[in-house]
Amino acid sequence: MPVSEAMIAGLIDLKRADADGLAMQLTGQLRGLIASGRLGKGRALPSSRRLASDLGISRNTVTHAFEQLAAEGYLAASHGRRPVVTVDGAAQIDAAGTAASRPRIGKPRLSPWASKLKQTDWPMSYLAPLKPLRPGHGDAREFPNDIWGRCLRRSAVWAARRELGPVNRPRLRAALAHYLATSRGVRATADQILILPSAQAALTLIAAAVITSGDEVWVEDPGYPGAAAAFHASGARVSGIRLDEQGMQRMPGPAAPTLIFMTPSHQHPTGRLMSLARRTEFLRLSRPGKTWIVEDDYDGEFHYDSRPVPALQGLDAHGRVFYVGTFSKAMTSDIRLGYLVAPPALVSILEIAQRHIGLIAASHIQEALAEFIADGHFLAHLRRVRRLYHARRDHLVAGLERHLGEVLSVEVPSGGIQLVARLKRSRADQAAVKRVTEAGVVTRALSSLALGKPHDHGLLLGFAAWRESEISAAVRTMASCF
Repeated sequence: MPVSEAMIAGLIDLKRADADGLAMQLTGQLRGLIASGRLGKGRALPSSRRLASDLGISRNTVTHAFEQLAAEGYLAASHGRRPVVTVDGAAQIDAAGTAASRPRIGKPRLSPWASKLKQTDWPMSYLAPLKPLRPGHGDAREFPNDIWGRCLRRSAVWAARRELGPVNRPRLRAALAHYLATSRGVRATADQILILPSAQAALTLIAAAVITSGDEVWVEDPGYPGAAAAFHASGARVSGIRLDEQGMQRMPGPAAPTLIFMTPSHQHPTGRLMSLARRTEFLRLSRPGKTWIVEDDYDGEFHYDSRPVPALQGLDAHGRVFYVGTFSKAMTSDIRLGYLVAPPALVSILEIAQRHIGLIAASHIQEALAEFIADGHFLAHLRRVRRLYHARRDHLVAGLERHLGEVLSVEVPSGGIQLVARLKRSRADQAAVKRVTEAGVVTRALSSLALGKPHDHGLLLGFAAWRESEISAAVRTMASCF
């Protein structure tokens, strides 16, 4: 309902202690009265002198509010005349200057990549609580947080004094180059290593640099959904390649894709080790500058039954392999650091792309990690948790065989942080996951990791993050569900 001039001051409530200040409050409240239609188009407002007197504030405050509303188009003001409302209240303009009665917006148009995201069970971290036996995690409770905290504090002091430096810190690159050469057989100089916020960021960077829309990309099936998501985003045609006992199979025929993604040391999710013969076969298939291989060594630090198999990258003499790693499994999941060992021919453009996309890790965390590795704390931590995780794997396997041997067939991985237990008499792994989740045990359906129609059914169970008592309790709960 329109109001008279005498009523305007009574509709304004200014609070002198408000952090917004009197001028901002007055501007907003007058804007609201105009937007609601209570001050209609053509209505003359009181003079600045009259309104200031009625409100008990300075004339400058009122003048400021009138000038602001005139600049926004709500008022017409000229010297010696009272301001006049220029907006039709019937148009229902809200306080932000947009329609208050907005039409209902339909379903937004998404890119093909974004449309497919809801069809996947990735990333699971946003869907499942951190409870036994959730896969994909190490035990953060076993991490030496006191030592890591000292490294962080020293690097933070250093960061406060430093000048702007390279986004990939030289100390960490050098420490990583030495560690990867001695522990994983990676052949690379320090300047081939890019430090990134995660392994997923490395896949995004690779896709941006070497994939053109329509290019063919092969990924393992079942496999890591984050890889398919990264390559779909670049417009690639992603094909899932089935597995056998040696890991990813070679597609028949002479054609080769633009990129092949694989996890040869511990296939995700089955834990299978790719044989040397199969590795050599894929290297022969790849061609420098034509077909690239991305090796994701997400949990390569954890081998239990034999000596670690060297990385595929170490067999590559022609610069065809990207080697991707992460610290989230070996340290803590919230460290948010991954790395990429790039083929020499692509280092320069990848460093430019890294800055262009903004995939930059905090320099003080890089410096802290360089110190953590150089002082031997990283290797000491790995040696200790390898023993723990080995025992936890064996404990989970024994528990599953004892309580669920008639229902599940366990594939015992030679390393890693999780294992697959296949359903013997059913393909309904999604229903099984629902049952055990409702009972308080978090797992993942193997079929959810398929790129297309699932051929594998079972449960993906984590063991590294859970103590033996927690594993025992979870297995008994699962047994009650079956």
